[in-house]
This record gives sequence, C-alpha cells and structure tokens, in this order.
Amino acid sequence: MLSFKFIKEKFIKSLPLVILYFLSLNSFVLVNDIPNVDVFSFNLQMIIIYFYALKFPEYLGFGHVFLIGIFKDVLIGTPLGSTALCYLVLCLVATYLRNVTLRPRLASEWFTFVPALFFSNATYFTIINNFSNLSFYYVELLRVTFFTFLFFPIFYFFLNSHLKLYNKDNA
Repeated sequence: MLSFKFIKEKFIKSLPLVILYFLSLNSFVLVNDIPNVDVFSFNLQMIIIYFYALKFPEYLGFGHVFLIGIFKDVLIGTPLGSTALCYLVLCLVATYLRNVTLRPRLASEWFTFVPALFFSNATYFTIINNFSNLSFYYVELLRVTFFTFLFFPIFYFFLNSHLKLYNKDNA
C-alpha cells in the first residue's frame, strides 16, 4: 500500500522534471500588458538544468533533458535537436565541474555557470548557423544569457530550499 509519505517524497523529488516539462511545453507570457517586458527575459530551464546537474544529477537524467529539448525544438520551430544538444552540453559542463570542485559554494557555482552558458550557447549558435536558414539577433541572445546568469543566485536559493525540504522529509 502506498503511504502519504512515499507519495509526497516522489512528488518533491520529481518537481524539477515537472517544472521543466511544463516550461518546455508551454510558451506563454505571464504579463501581456506591460510594454518591453521581454527586456528582462531569461532562460529558467537552463538554470534548473545546471543546478540539478551540478547538485543532484539523479533527479534529472540526461534522457529527460534531451526529451525536454526535443519538445522545445518542436514547439518553437528550431532544427530538431538543437536545443536538446544545447541542454546536454550544459549538463556535461555541470557534470565536469561537479567532479573537479572540492567545495561547492554559491559564488563558485555562479561563476562556473559562465563557461557552461558559453559552451551551451556556442553549440546552439553553431547548429543554427550551419544547419538552418533561421536568423537571430546576437544582442538578444546575449541579453537573455546575461539575465540568465544574473538571476542564477535568486533561483539557486529557491532550488536549494527545495532540496532542503526533500532532505528534511527523508531524515
């Protein structure tokens, strides 16, 4: 028989996956009436993927990350697999950094997010430029990357509190 504690534990553990699938399957704007709201746009999916690949990779498998990227490619119309490879590169950089880091701290994880974003975006740029006829604005992608980097500490605390909640329930 399934207990309430078991169901709660599974829900808390699968919450990052639920959020990532929700974000990739729904492309909506929360605020439509404010002009220039996209000035502060950032990529929450990259923050969540990087955080969980760095802290607890067992919560987020590479297969799920690839599938989330495929869903996003289908919905936004980019070449199939470009976002998926971008997210996998982000996971690989985070996995490498997790293996070489002695003391994980917010500051070190925040600044190592820069090379992860760089290699991930370089993969995306290479695929879009070489294998499609899509055009994009480099300034817009740089702005989104900058705000993704800037908002990382805020979401770091939210995601870390999620992990503390999960660990407290398992103790």
